Amino acid sequence: MILDPETDLSFTRILAAPRRLIWECWTTPDHIKYFFVPKPNAVTACEIDLRVGGRFNTTFDVDGTIIQNKGVFLEIVDGERLVFTDTYTEGWKPAADPFMTAILTFSDDGAGGTIYTATARHRTPETCKSHADMGFFDGWGTATTQLETYATSLR
Repeated sequence: MILDPETDLSFTRILAAPRRLIWECWTTPDHIKYFFVPKPNAVTACEIDLRVGGRFNTTFDVDGTIIQNKGVFLEIVDGERLVFTDTYTEGWKPAADPFMTAILTFSDDGAGGTIYTATARHRTPETCKSHADMGFFDGWGTATTQLETYATSLR
């Protein structure tokens, strides 16, 4: 995937959990609450319809503020790639104020772990900068550490 430095934020990490567990965590509503937002914030609800056009809806409690995020899956390659966006909601209804598309890739590291890449693609350079200023790398990095910790506990 070619990144656009004006609109894309991305990082890659090797996680000490097998790809099948990392995939399961990302595609099972009951698992999402354990890692998707940096603690002490919380995921209070999650709905997943794992198919292209299916819903990926989450509700967060961030410092006492309830945030609903509704989106859809754009691409699903079992165990390898997951793409979702808030540009549309279920039924391909356009969102009023879309923020980003997330592109997650998963591959084996050859030692039982997962090479995990998270990319946030934005519509404009301004939105990308806003996300970077909000703490994309720290926030998604913390969520990724939480994902790794949780996934390794499932072994």
